[in-house]
Amino acid sequence: MKKRIYLIPLIIVLAALAVRITMIIVKRSGEGKRQSQTAAVAVEVDSVRFGPIREIREFTGSIYPYNQYVVAPKVSGRVIEIRKRIGDRVLPGELIARIDDAEYQQAVREAEANLKIAKASVADSRSQLDLARDQKERMDTLRAKELASSAELDAAVSDFSAKESRYRLAEAQVEQREASLESSRIRLGYTRLTTTRAGYVGERFIDEGALLAPNAAVVSVIEIGTIIVRTTITERDYRLISPGQPAEVTVDAFASRTFSGRVSRIAPMLLENSRVAQMEVEVRNDSLLLKPGMFARVRVMIASKTRAQIVPTKSIVNRNGETGIFVVPGNESVARYVAVKTGIATPDLTEILSPVLEGRAVTLGQHLLEDGSSVLLPKSPPGEAPSPAAGAEKKSGT
Repeated sequence: MKKRIYLIPLIIVLAALAVRITMIIVKRSGEGKRQSQTAAVAVEVDSVRFGPIREIREFTGSIYPYNQYVVAPKVSGRVIEIRKRIGDRVLPGELIARIDDAEYQQAVREAEANLKIAKASVADSRSQLDLARDQKERMDTLRAKELASSAELDAAVSDFSAKESRYRLAEAQVEQREASLESSRIRLGYTRLTTTRAGYVGERFIDEGALLAPNAAVVSVIEIGTIIVRTTITERDYRLISPGQPAEVTVDAFASRTFSGRVSRIAPMLLENSRVAQMEVEVRNDSLLLKPGMFARVRVMIASKTRAQIVPTKSIVNRNGETGIFVVPGNESVARYVAVKTGIATPDLTEILSPVLEGRAVTLGQHLLEDGSSVLLPKSPPGEAPSPAAGAEKKSGT
């Protein structure tokens, strides 16, 4: 019983000590929290300004000639002459190569002789037909005067019909021989290989002395006064691009130069396995610097504005699914959070559709900020004025 009496004061002392310790911890925690809330956050800012902005999509592809074809013979034979080598300029109808034509010339002479024979046969058949016609008419007259029998008249008519058929046959043979002669001349013409369109010799496949089969390639001709860049666009960009849109093309060989072109064609379908569509961009190539086979980068302008409210893209933040920005109004040292509606966005700049921002946009350190947080701005170098606020630009613009 005495032990219980002694324990009661001890318990009371321990309880009082625990309460005191708890109060001290809570007090220090509150002081630390207040200090953290009032501590200024070092940030970097940039001006909110009005100016032009463009939204651009970049694609990669390869350069192809505007037109390409292969010069090949339609007949067999040995090549006796080739007049062009790779890189040579060719015009429409220009001679590229010749095939030994002795056999084909002989075929033409033979066809000409056969035609002469057929024409001589026509002349002979015509003479016999005229005689048979005269005999038939004479028999008709004599039969009318009953000076010739019916059998004699029938014989004259039959002979006339036979001579007429022979004459028609001879005429048909002449037409056949004329067609044969024309075919021989055409085949003779096939021994001269000519171009169909202007361009440049891209490849040469054979040399003089080679024995060619029909349709064997001799040279390829490419037209590069205008070139085509073929690339692909994704389903996300398909609705944003249409034929006629301007495009810029760059290549590694001329990295500092930009070539202007336009979107010429877009496939009406997307490939099922890759979900992309083929796109072609036409570029004038008067300088002939762009060559088929080069790797190319294509930049297509999706949207543009000559005057828009723009901020650095890195200043945009997302808080709980909402897009916003921290601004430092005027000469204050407090950051204010503003929910914004964005428009055209690029890797460097973003358009702010609404509201009109007053102040400077926080571009670094915004992840540590809350609405109303104190900020520590970088000091401007001596003699340099601070970045202009959006309000000043807005007023000067109006």
